[in-house]
Amino acid sequence: MMMKNIMADQAVSLRWERHWSVDFFKRLTDLLIACSLIALTLPLMLIVALAIKCDSPGPVFYRQERVGLSGRRFALLKFRSMRQDAEADGRPVWAAALDDRITRVGGFMRGTRIDELPQLFNVLRGDMSLVGPRPERPYFVDQLGKIIPAYDDRHTVLPGITGWAQVNYPYGASVEDARQKLAYDLYYIANRSILLDLRILRATVGVVIFRRGAR
Repeated sequence: MMMKNIMADQAVSLRWERHWSVDFFKRLTDLLIACSLIALTLPLMLIVALAIKCDSPGPVFYRQERVGLSGRRFALLKFRSMRQDAEADGRPVWAAALDDRITRVGGFMRGTRIDELPQLFNVLRGDMSLVGPRPERPYFVDQLGKIIPAYDDRHTVLPGITGWAQVNYPYGASVEDARQKLAYDLYYIANRSILLDLRILRATVGVVIFRRGAR
């Protein structure tokens, strides 16, 4: 019995060391890539900001509360792609195909994922990683957590700008979609590694170029 306990303790220690090292190098990679992308895309972001101001009234950036690591809430940054009164009644609504709340510039940004660029600053702040489960709004987290078993397990790692679910499953706007994407998120959490992150980032380039799943 004592030998089994020692072996179990060693296994736990090895798993902890593996996850610690993965998390350390993941954070280092996040910082290096995020800083490089911000420097490369800063001129583009300035042009996009000007286009948003010319296209529709309202702020350039959209701050939305999301649920992150360990259930902590944070303000996710995006370029505003919808009318300022998109949720005038205060009730969160999933985006739909051909959503009439999306502005002209917003439609282009969503198709090319340019609206997600400000989230690089969320990565620098430590709210997010480049790769991980997409953070959801508290309203939907509360709903889905009651319906889908293990849904809250998504919050055991930092959320990401892109993820295994995003490159393997089209945009979802229903409970069933959330259930399907959770399976991909749980696979990522169980198998996360720098190599898997690089694979996801490479696949994300293809998603952006071919404009798959944007809404």
